[in-house]
Amino acid sequence: MAPSHLSVREMREDEKPLVLEMLKAGVKDTENRVALHALTRPPALLLLAAASSGLRFVLASFALALLLPVFLAVAAMKLGLRARWGSLPPPGGLGGPWVAVRGSGDVCGVLALAPGSSAGDGARVTRLSVSRWHRRRGVGRRLLAFAEARARAWAGGMGEPRARLVVPVAVAAWGVAGLLEGCGYQAEGSWGCMGYTLVREFSKEL
Repeated sequence: MAPSHLSVREMREDEKPLVLEMLKAGVKDTENRVALHALTRPPALLLLAAASSGLRFVLASFALALLLPVFLAVAAMKLGLRARWGSLPPPGGLGGPWVAVRGSGDVCGVLALAPGSSAGDGARVTRLSVSRWHRRRGVGRRLLAFAEARARAWAGGMGEPRARLVVPVAVAAWGVAGLLEGCGYQAEGSWGCMGYTLVREFSKEL
């Protein structure tokens, strides 16, 4: 699909169920890889082993004592990711949520933006997902360009001396990270658990 066939506009209320499904599908694509990455780090393995050892004195089944901590940890991580990225945030100061539309009505991507947590932080992408049927066709790049334009306009309207956009990316989403680096973004920070990175943040001065 050529980028010129795409337009970006605010989401209509009747499109909300479709957009929510798109966000949830996007989270499912990465949550297993993020969970695997997190739970195979040495501190996590040590904690899981300790929990399993403790449960062996309570549960009669060795297999259950071994698998139950892993199951609970994976479930907690998945629920956290879905709560963070699998829902729609309320409209913020930058408008939206926004959808990429092919032709006259085929919604193929979603974007949400929010101001940074403090003055000078610029704007943040809080949701960015592309339908699996429309990936590698320029949709993500078009949404990113739209986000940059909105961030510039918002910074100008707020009297900010510079415009900046920050995009969080799950550690397992190598395709998104590659797209951002190709568009001039640089990794600037991260957050995670037990000293291991789960989400990296990319930023760009606009």
